[in-house]
Amino acid sequence: MLRVMARINLTLDDDISSALARHAKKQGKPQATVARELIGTALGTIAAREKRERLARDYAAGRADAAELLAGMEAGELEIMGPEDE
Repeated sequence: MLRVMARINLTLDDDISSALARHAKKQGKPQATVARELIGTALGTIAAREKRERLARDYAAGRADAAELLAGMEAGELEIMGPEDE
């Protein structure tokens, strides 16, 4: 299976560039690898937040299966997603 990889060109301000360099050095990884991992983590966080917001809207609208889905989520999973007021 052929895996297609996209390239992006980023311009980072000095603070972000320095923080990325420090973080990469601590992990012993190239900066590009760390940046890719951070972007992946951020996208996962955004997806989880969107799912939580969608479930909350459905629950508020009285959708029958929303309460069941929320009940099925473990407390730890909800904690990882963060506070609702973000």
